[in-house]
Amino acid sequence: MQGRATNLASITSLLGALVATSVVMGLLGAGLVMPLAGATGAAARSGVQAFDSLPGEFKQSPLSQQSRILAADGSLIATPYDENRIVVPLSKVAPIMRQAQVAIEDSRFYEHGGVDLHGIARALISNANGGNTQGASTLTQQYVKITLQENALRNNDKEAAQAAVAKSYQRKLQELKFAVTLEKKLTKDQILEGYLNLVYYGDQAYGVEAASHHYFGIPASKLNLQQAALLAGLVQLPSSTDPVHHPDRALARRNVVLDRMHDLGLITDAQWTQARASKLALKVTQGQSSCAAARPGYNYFCQYVINWLKEQPGLGRTVKERVNAITTGGLTIQTTLDPRIQDNALRQLVSRVPIGNSERVGAAASVVQPGTGQVLAMAQNFNYTGRKGFGTTELNYNVDYKYGRSAGFSFGSTAKMYAVVAALKAGMPVNSTLYAKPATAKIPALFSPGEYTDNCRPAPPGYPVRNDEGSAVGRISLVKAAADSINTAFAGLVAKLGCTHVRDVMTSMGLHRSDTGEPIQNWPAPVTLGSDNTSPLTLAASYATLAARGTYCTPVPVLAVSTWDHKTLPVGKTTCTKPIDANVANGTTEVLTHVLTEGTAAGNELAGGRPAAGKTGTAENNHQSWFAGYTPQLSTAVWVGNVQDADIKNMRALKNMTLAGHFYPIIFGATVAAPTWKAIMDDASAGMPVQQFGGASDKVMFGDQIVVPYVGGLPVDQAIQQIDAAGFNGVKGQAVDSAQPAGTALSTSPGAGSRAVRGSTVVVTYSNGKAPAAPTPSTTATTTTPQPSKSPTPKPPKTTGPPKG
Repeated sequence: MQGRATNLASITSLLGALVATSVVMGLLGAGLVMPLAGATGAAARSGVQAFDSLPGEFKQSPLSQQSRILAADGSLIATPYDENRIVVPLSKVAPIMRQAQVAIEDSRFYEHGGVDLHGIARALISNANGGNTQGASTLTQQYVKITLQENALRNNDKEAAQAAVAKSYQRKLQELKFAVTLEKKLTKDQILEGYLNLVYYGDQAYGVEAASHHYFGIPASKLNLQQAALLAGLVQLPSSTDPVHHPDRALARRNVVLDRMHDLGLITDAQWTQARASKLALKVTQGQSSCAAARPGYNYFCQYVINWLKEQPGLGRTVKERVNAITTGGLTIQTTLDPRIQDNALRQLVSRVPIGNSERVGAAASVVQPGTGQVLAMAQNFNYTGRKGFGTTELNYNVDYKYGRSAGFSFGSTAKMYAVVAALKAGMPVNSTLYAKPATAKIPALFSPGEYTDNCRPAPPGYPVRNDEGSAVGRISLVKAAADSINTAFAGLVAKLGCTHVRDVMTSMGLHRSDTGEPIQNWPAPVTLGSDNTSPLTLAASYATLAARGTYCTPVPVLAVSTWDHKTLPVGKTTCTKPIDANVANGTTEVLTHVLTEGTAAGNELAGGRPAAGKTGTAENNHQSWFAGYTPQLSTAVWVGNVQDADIKNMRALKNMTLAGHFYPIIFGATVAAPTWKAIMDDASAGMPVQQFGGASDKVMFGDQIVVPYVGGLPVDQAIQQIDAAGFNGVKGQAVDSAQPAGTALSTSPGAGSRAVRGSTVVVTYSNGKAPAAPTPSTTATTTTPQPSKSPTPKPPKTTGPPKG
């Protein structure tokens, strides 16, 4: 009885399968192919009506694919993605790969119309008869199913994603309708191209191109027979047969594909035998899905690029849309980074301040192109990783907090450059002199609130300023004060110019706080000696204003962004302004060249006498040190000092340290930062033509010089009025003995006819009305006949050239 019952169940099941097959064939035949016997009756007619009522329009959304971040020379930096996929046309897929995939998935692909009736009948009868479960999906049907699932997942519709692969006749019928409709719209090759780009090949590789690169390190166009067979075999069970984690299963599955190709006559006996005997021969290449997996040494720049792109409206209206475009849109992101400069900068930096050094000293350097803002290099002495411990960090110390989560560093005496610019803008010439109050590293000079000309002034009793590097006292030239970095000279200069005025110059030249992006704090210490924070990239771009003769350009890491179908997106534009006159920029450069030739950074001149200018900086009682400098073609800022974040909380003065085998009793800006700057700039400048800086006008070099008028013989008050009217500050000087009436102007200092800076002080000497005593006659004097006295009309002396400073 049991046997009969079993046989009866099998017969019943088989009959059901035959009926189902007839109905399906009738549906398809009625709607698509031809009427078939067995598809008659009410059930078939109602089935045809139901089939015809199903949606037929099949939407193919753009595939999620990896983007590419490229260096300036086109070399690959990283491939950000949600799915590791590279879409390629069918012409870029080796013919043997196409044959292998069709052979194992749907050998009748080029013969049917999207649904294989023979396959459906065979599968239904085999499954109902208790044999191995067989599928009947054509390659087109698989493409429909996976596309529906992909679309649902991209829309975060989990229910639709499950429905796309549900085992139900309703879903299968819809899939059949879509498949047949798709075959009417697309050619077979177009469907195969879509399929090969869509399917999952295991180990996070989507599409044949990404899989080929991942497993073999080659493009899909170069796949050979055994490689193609291996990939084709993965599609059925990619997670359990990928060759990285399941090599034995992958090999067995590959051989099944080779057998099928041999049975179909696609390969010869010799090809089959040789390929079957070959080993897997993998060359696994990991995808660069994140900046941690980016090209070594380029990780921090990659992070900067991604965060910079998140701000670009050309990639989407919201940050979420922009991130989605980066990770799924197949973008080509052409950056500004020069691999030669980048590699050399990193090498020079870590050779002087090694990664993970025992002194726990950090270092970073940014290189910018003047006049464009293009970021050419970005290096720091850390490995990019989330692991804790000194020498490893995900913080980018070269950029602002919003780009790399670094709060920046006090920039020290590099701030003095802005006071020079402000002075020249205010009309002070390069050959001006300043007054340096006496001070030492231990005993400060005090600058009282009353010495400041605006509301940016210190609280009582005043601002104490020490001289750490320079110790000059009294009158000193502006050039010498900058070269020797005399703090008290610049404190007096900022007080005279107005602290707010200098801060405004900083802001106009792009200098800002790294932590907030706001202007430098408006009080004496940050403005005079850089006690506020900034980043190497910000400082390099700001100093580049001088190299570009007064043009400031915001830093930009990207030149162009294009979509997978080669459409250019509106991204990558820099903003340039003209905050200072070219003559002021050139005059400031003239001042800063002396820092390298005779000042604190002497000995760090560039190779071959290449013109360069810059400024050292030391801050926070030797906790931070800098050198920022430039040529007409390049601007570089180097920071060496203490880092402080959640994992690293050391703040130690840079004294008695050994770095890379060199002992330093004390580290100033000129000690490590300046030599590192020189090495980076020498390497980066190699092969570039030597360019000279532009010259400044006589007005900037020597001031707005005008002729001192002749006022002799005028009443002193009237003389002073005439001097004031000429553009000077006339003051009453000493009264001296003279036969002229009392109060008569006699002479000026500077003298009449000479040239002096507009607005400078001219002192008028005048008569007290007392004739000088007659000289005592000499016993040997010769008697002469007195002549009548004459009062000749005084003439101004000849005009002389500008005074030397």
